[in-house]
Amino acid sequence: MKKNKIFVACDTTNIKKIKKIINQTKNSNIKIGYKFGLQFLNSKHGRNFISKLKNKIIFADYKLHDIPNTCASAIKAIKDLNINYLTIHISSGLEALKAAKKVSGKIKLVGVSILTSLDDKSLKQIGFNKKVKHLVRSQAKLASDVKLDAMVCSPLEVKIVRKIFKREIITPGIRYDTKLYDQKRVMSPKKALKNGSDWLVIGRPITQGNIKNNLKKLSDHLKK
Repeated sequence: MKKNKIFVACDTTNIKKIKKIINQTKNSNIKIGYKFGLQFLNSKHGRNFISKLKNKIIFADYKLHDIPNTCASAIKAIKDLNINYLTIHISSGLEALKAAKKVSGKIKLVGVSILTSLDDKSLKQIGFNKKVKHLVRSQAKLASDVKLDAMVCSPLEVKIVRKIFKREIITPGIRYDTKLYDQKRVMSPKKALKNGSDWLVIGRPITQGNIKNNLKKLSDHLKK
């Protein structure tokens, strides 16, 4: 039976809490990876902690966004870390994506599309005249052309991306209810997987409160 795959978002700088999250998310029914964002990656002890993790699927959410040489140099600088997935903004452009892919080696390079905290209105404020779904479609084409290993998009665009991009799709913006927090384009775990996502990124619904109970709730939700 195929396992559902979840990246648990470890959004804290507290090493003790990170260890608790890892210890309490060992679940035979779900394949678990761990996503570390800028908060942890830039913390005093974060890099050292990740470098010592073994036998874990590690997603380093650096979201690189710079000129080609800087993106490539940044990837080379973190080659000492034991990471499996690394993010770069697709909006960095074709040449930056090519430069990053060239040096990524065994690390799976993940292209980030439009952030889930943005909607059509937000894009218009920035100066974009296209809607989210149209931009994400263009980004999926670019990610496919460069042969990125995976792509991040909101659950609302998974079907659009899947038609163009044939590799792994990672989906944040996962919610059971109407609590959006700082995200705008969201969907339930079951619906997101049904839409075609390979990995779901879930933070607070798992890590806040009783982690084991939260994980059981997720398992039960996915079985319905």
